[in-house]
Amino acid sequence: MSNQGQFVRLTAAIVLACSLILGLLRSFAAAQDLPTRETHAAHLGTIVPLDGPVLAGKPVTFRVKDTPSDPHWDLGDGALCAQVKTEKWKVFELTLEGPTTGNPFTDVKLFGKFINDNDTISVQGFYDGEGKYKVRFMPQKEGKWNYITTCNVKQLNMKKGNFVCTPAQKDNHGAVSVKDTFNFAYADGTPHNSFGTTSYAWVHQGDSLADLTIKTLSKGYFNKMRMCIFPKSYDWNNNEPLLYPFEGTPPKNWDFTKLNPAYFRNIEKRIQQLDSLGIEADLIVFHPYDRWGFSTLNRTTEDLYIEYIIARFSAYKNVWWSMANEWDFMRVKKLSDWDYYIEQFARKDKYHHLISIHNGERIYDHTNPLVTHASIQGEETYKAKEYRKKYKKPIIFDECRYEGNIHLSWGNLTAKSMTEKFWRGIVNGGYVGHGETYVTENPLTFPNKSNDVLWWSKGGDLKGESPERIKFLRKIIETSPPYLKPVPLFESWMPFSAIGIDNEFYLAYFHDAQPKIAIIDLPEKSIFNIEIIDTWNMTITPIKKKFSGHSLIELPAKPYIALRIVKQK
Repeated sequence: MSNQGQFVRLTAAIVLACSLILGLLRSFAAAQDLPTRETHAAHLGTIVPLDGPVLAGKPVTFRVKDTPSDPHWDLGDGALCAQVKTEKWKVFELTLEGPTTGNPFTDVKLFGKFINDNDTISVQGFYDGEGKYKVRFMPQKEGKWNYITTCNVKQLNMKKGNFVCTPAQKDNHGAVSVKDTFNFAYADGTPHNSFGTTSYAWVHQGDSLADLTIKTLSKGYFNKMRMCIFPKSYDWNNNEPLLYPFEGTPPKNWDFTKLNPAYFRNIEKRIQQLDSLGIEADLIVFHPYDRWGFSTLNRTTEDLYIEYIIARFSAYKNVWWSMANEWDFMRVKKLSDWDYYIEQFARKDKYHHLISIHNGERIYDHTNPLVTHASIQGEETYKAKEYRKKYKKPIIFDECRYEGNIHLSWGNLTAKSMTEKFWRGIVNGGYVGHGETYVTENPLTFPNKSNDVLWWSKGGDLKGESPERIKFLRKIIETSPPYLKPVPLFESWMPFSAIGIDNEFYLAYFHDAQPKIAIIDLPEKSIFNIEIIDTWNMTITPIKKKFSGHSLIELPAKPYIALRIVKQK
């Protein structure tokens, strides 16, 4: 072969190789959807999310590099992690790399502005430790959202980008808000009937016990969990939490200017677990049961804490804000302090999550227009009808005593009594919360020295008999027409109550009475089917006879009987 022929062949091979390499580079660029002009824009501070091999909705990391490398691109100072797609009412999260010197919690003021057509929402960012700064956003509108950061630190300022908000999936109904004065509904209009429980310190017990709590909740008894953000010190809850909310060492050597991101990261993990089960996280912001100094913070620290939890948690659709457990037992705080906290959450939470405040002995004035619903501690759940008239908003008896066997009177209800309180609250137009306090240790010891695991405190397993009955009631309510209201099915002086829709549907309850018959007046021009509900044995028995007008209904003459009365179609 001549030298000239070898040269031609070699040249052709080189050209072919270059063509293949160029083609691969072009294919790579197309897959990443990041053309040259956008790469140039990225160097100027515009965040251009990757596509292609990255899974939709998953974080995409951009790192500081001189040349592109799969799947990372140089953005200059402030590397980023962000999604290209986020489901409606889910969390879009933007992560930036920033300074670690000084105090990032107080020195850095980071905000993100999100724009979709005429909708503009600005939210505060937060420091997540190890040089990571985050801005979280819950999109409530489908389509393309553009965003830009503002920050007093140049490295985090003017970071731009966009993402697409996709439609909500089947089980994603959005955040809960008040519906028609006395009720709750999700953002998509689905009714929310609150069936809550309480486990104050379950998030502070470590993965093993917390995961058991989640497993218990997965059985479908409840759709709301009351839980403390700060750790709790009380009988049967004397162990130290695994993490603390501030930097420092227990019991009281804290730097109140520096929060502990790992502590709050653990809580949001639990918020997400609850959301996966369709359970609302009713976060208790303050409480009096404390040995670490977290109940006596000064206003500067309180503001830092409040801003941080709003920035960190509010983008989760299942968050509710409870200002306190037993606000009136926190003696160092004035009534004006609570009004201030409520105002802060109402103003700074851009998603307007539900806001309440729970009482000890003194009920807060729930006519405050910034309080979305009345959270009440009291065992007379049948007074829900009275509170509706007084406060003109949804009524939740979040604490009506607990099923259990402890020596304290608030924690030794029978399962039948707990179930009865649920029914009486609901047929009077309210909602009721569960709690459980069973001591099972052997031998018994004093509560302040006990390591026993009680649901109300640490979660774990439920031992009582009321949860199954509450689940039975929940199914009845969720399969009934929505937004039932108190109706005068009985004479006003009688202690029985009913909810319903006039001339359509009625649900009545006789609580611990045992009448042999019930005499009620139904609409004369309609025919009704009636079922007898044994609320304890969880049975529903249809009556063969049809009813209309002045009706006599034969009953089993036993306690805890209800009637479901439905107009015949």
